[in-house]
Amino acid sequence: MTTDQFEMADGDYVPDPEHDTALLIAGFFDHISATLQKQTLPGELVSAMRERHAELEAANAHMVVDEASRYNLRITLAVVAAHEKLLPRLGRDAATRAVRDALVEPLGEAVYASTRAMLDAAPDPFRAMVDVSKAREEYAFGKTFTFQRPADDDQRYLVDIHRCFYHDVLTANSAAELTPVMCAFDGNWIEAIDPERHGFRFDRATTIGLGGATCPFHFTRTAP
Repeated sequence: MTTDQFEMADGDYVPDPEHDTALLIAGFFDHISATLQKQTLPGELVSAMRERHAELEAANAHMVVDEASRYNLRITLAVVAAHEKLLPRLGRDAATRAVRDALVEPLGEAVYASTRAMLDAAPDPFRAMVDVSKAREEYAFGKTFTFQRPADDDQRYLVDIHRCFYHDVLTANSAAELTPVMCAFDGNWIEAIDPERHGFRFDRATTIGLGGATCPFHFTRTAP
């Protein structure tokens, strides 16, 4: 299997939300199925989760304002649907851990490998990472996220998220406590950044899901 499944290393990466969300959803429910087996819970629960997922999508369709929000709504509500069905059987902590692992783990190695391959191949890893961030802001996040950029130069790219659609969707569905589950997925690409190897560092001190006023995504050069 290629180490660059998301084709990031060629330097002109553009997110494909439809493709990426389909992979996420498939991996998510496959992981949930495996969790049900380990917990000796009925496999039919996945069908119930998928039915609930479809109901939630229909009920929240008014939140879609662009293509990015369509796919971000879909994955967020998959987490809500699975958590709802797992909660009475596993309890809050175990149910939350199960949906977090199901979101983070299936594509974790592929996201890490693609990000590392891109950074290793780039003449300027800092600039390559900034370009990916900007592409994701436009194509993968879209109008339902609000970004402010205190710095955008050759040494720093500081972008603060003041509105998070994931959090908005979860709050609207009485599941705001699940926002950190969505934040956790970023760890897959964050861990691919090696400041000594790539000449820049990434800092995210908090997120809206963790109680912060914003989600700071800060990239800073550590070498000339």
